[in-house]
Amino acid sequence: MPASGRLCVVVLISGRGSNLGALINARNKAGLAIEIAAVISNCDGAGGLKTAFKNGIDGEIVDHHDFQEREAFDRALLLRIESYKPDLVVLAGFMRILGSAIIEQLKGRTINIHPSLLPAYPGLHTHERALTAGDRQHGASIHFVTGELDGGPVISQVTIETRNDDTADALAARLLPFEHQLMVATVELFSNHSVELRDDCIYVDNERLHAPLAPGDNGRLQLPSGG
Repeated sequence: MPASGRLCVVVLISGRGSNLGALINARNKAGLAIEIAAVISNCDGAGGLKTAFKNGIDGEIVDHHDFQEREAFDRALLLRIESYKPDLVVLAGFMRILGSAIIEQLKGRTINIHPSLLPAYPGLHTHERALTAGDRQHGASIHFVTGELDGGPVISQVTIETRNDDTADALAARLLPFEHQLMVATVELFSNHSVELRDDCIYVDNERLHAPLAPGDNGRLQLPSGG
């Protein structure tokens, strides 16, 4: 962590950055002990960059269209990320698959939020797929980023009930505030505890997690017994 004692975070986005906004609000209003060093987008004009600028946070664009090869994009993106020396890299609606080299360099420091109860429905169109399958529960997961798409060890999850009259859009809208809660709680976990990825297993304060954590009534993640 930086000398301030705050967790140094770099956030990667591709669009509106609503989870970024939730982190900023928690930092500003609820005392979340993080320093958002930069917001980096692969898309020119991403709405979340405006949110960053309004809050005095560095915003950068590393546009994947400017690179003919994935490896060149990854090298440029990694260079910008590492220039901020982050403790944690948060993929918050970042719609590019990272290559193996950048994943390996950032392994154990990179998390992603995904709108399903992983391992169910990796990839896109998760709300439609959950409704088509007739699932009675849906939710969001935050996991460590590994070489498997949406397949890294899951740190935390939040669950909501589906409704008989749900559409994909309605389900996504109802889930979104719970995603924000999960994002804030998970980043808070990193800021308050030692969270490590060892041999594809998650440890919090040296205690191995055997199931994803979930927000409690106070919004904070419930730690294992004794944690």
